[in-house]
Amino acid sequence: MTPTMQMPGHIDPVPVPRAATARADGRIDLIGLARDQIRDTLEAAGLEPRQARLRAKQLWHWIYNRGVTDFSLMTDIAKAQQPWLAERFAIGRPEVVEAQVSSDGTRKWLLCSDDGQDYEMVFIPDADRGTLCVSSQVGCTLNCRFCHTGTMRLVRNLTAGEIVGQVMLARDALGEWPSQPEGRLLTNIVMMGMGEPLYNFDNVRDALRIVMDGDGIALSKRRITLSTAGVVPKMAQAGIEIGVNLAVSLHAVTKEVRDEIVPLNRKYGIEELLQACADYPGANNARRITFEYVMLKDRNDSDADARELVRLLRKYRLPAKVNLIPFNPWPGAPYECSTPERVQRFSDIVFEAGISAPVRTPRGRDIMAACGQLKSAAQKKSRAELDRLVEEKQAALG
Repeated sequence: MTPTMQMPGHIDPVPVPRAATARADGRIDLIGLARDQIRDTLEAAGLEPRQARLRAKQLWHWIYNRGVTDFSLMTDIAKAQQPWLAERFAIGRPEVVEAQVSSDGTRKWLLCSDDGQDYEMVFIPDADRGTLCVSSQVGCTLNCRFCHTGTMRLVRNLTAGEIVGQVMLARDALGEWPSQPEGRLLTNIVMMGMGEPLYNFDNVRDALRIVMDGDGIALSKRRITLSTAGVVPKMAQAGIEIGVNLAVSLHAVTKEVRDEIVPLNRKYGIEELLQACADYPGANNARRITFEYVMLKDRNDSDADARELVRLLRKYRLPAKVNLIPFNPWPGAPYECSTPERVQRFSDIVFEAGISAPVRTPRGRDIMAACGQLKSAAQKKSRAELDRLVEEKQAALG
């Protein structure tokens, strides 16, 4: 299967075939392969079918339950066969370029792929949970104006192996092998890192199926949240084929403002998006849809905006929770954060209507790890940034 590269654009990506980069040593990395793919790979390398099936089951356990990366440590595989496996296969991890720890305990890793692309992941520890924020693409095509990642050009999709690899690496760092359902630090995953997960649907689905597999990492689908800016045609499919919790980057309640800050709104408008939320398989009061709402001073934070948000959620009878996110600044950002008093007033209006609207405490701001701040290595101005500069210049000229 060939991963797709997606060219940057204001609203929709253009899928372009892109061959996967082979490892320099010629070995096949088993991370990201489903059980039957591991079996087929072993057969293709010369194992007879019955033995390939047995070895695939053993490898799956050692890789995803034990976190082992060295075939020589797999005690139920014959010693004579361990070198044969090591010669042909690898159990890799993303290369860590830089690891940072915030003053509040948040961790951020800058990772590098085999083809030299940078991407990031973040771990956020709390008293009762630990959440890993996972990236799905190198860069992003959506150009949301409040988001630092949106200033990057979209280079390519991450493979299923690169997505799962982030979870494996985090559990290495936290010392969480062998895998166990209770007492672990990494309890939740959010697909809220770099990229739009639903524009990399197949790889995200395949990676999350591995993460949710009961014989491996065994993270419940109720502890995984996929965040989308509103790729409406893929939302129902995500509910059926992945079945995790849904979060929607709403950020505005009028067409004018959402068109500006979430350009995808020009293709899939608010009403169409909210209808897709109402139709999302599995959504109910026990599994509410989370609406992310970044608080931007004088753009989307008025009392009228709060009341319109309540009206919309009631109109579509949505089992909803609204996460209010104080805007996290980054160099050159065109917005300011709403004042704490304004954020609290907005929250109060939504709460008084019977809808949960907590204010999210920014985490990892000092290492640029907070919501909307993720961006990989420093680079020349991207097409998205240049487009913005042109727009702003034209607006200034009137």
